[in-house]
Amino acid sequence: MADASFRVLVIDDNAVRASIIEDGLREAGHADVTVITEMRGLLRQIVEADPDVVFIDLENPNRDVLEQMFQVSRTVRRPVAMFVDRSDAASIEAAIDAGVSAYVVDGLRKERVKPILDMAISRFNAFNRLREELDRTKQALEDRKVIDKAKGILMKTRGIGEEEAYALLRKTAMNESRRVADIAQGLVTASKLLG
Repeated sequence: MADASFRVLVIDDNAVRASIIEDGLREAGHADVTVITEMRGLLRQIVEADPDVVFIDLENPNRDVLEQMFQVSRTVRRPVAMFVDRSDAASIEAAIDAGVSAYVVDGLRKERVKPILDMAISRFNAFNRLREELDRTKQALEDRKVIDKAKGILMKTRGIGEEEAYALLRKTAMNESRRVADIAQGLVTASKLLG
């Protein structure tokens, strides 16, 4: 995603400040830049623009505006760079929780736009890799739990050992071209239905 061909969306109700970001992006070689200055229906506008990266500039954000922007960040699942003129610890923490990739306080200058864009993309990608790894780990743990339950059912109903129960699950999965966890889940569900 780190090339000049992606779509950048700039959100700012102040057209002069938005032009600073837009100019910085264009000077960095990014031609596909859209600016939104109307804050009503913001989420709909973002979905319609379908950007690869979002820049949000908030001159003097109040708590409600920040929360709306954080909601946008959670929803769009894109790198988000947020510029604010002043901040506090709670706002910074909320921005991190919302997945804002770059939170820049009092730093809106045209020459800083490109490095901030690069950092926002890099942080977003790193965070995404961590999230995907966590999701895979959670799934593996859930799979392990259901496989253990299924082995217990087979051991009890068939009077076999743990290794034999797993071998039976694995053989069934291979014969049906399915995952062992899927076969195990089917067995656990059937066992519940049969009492």
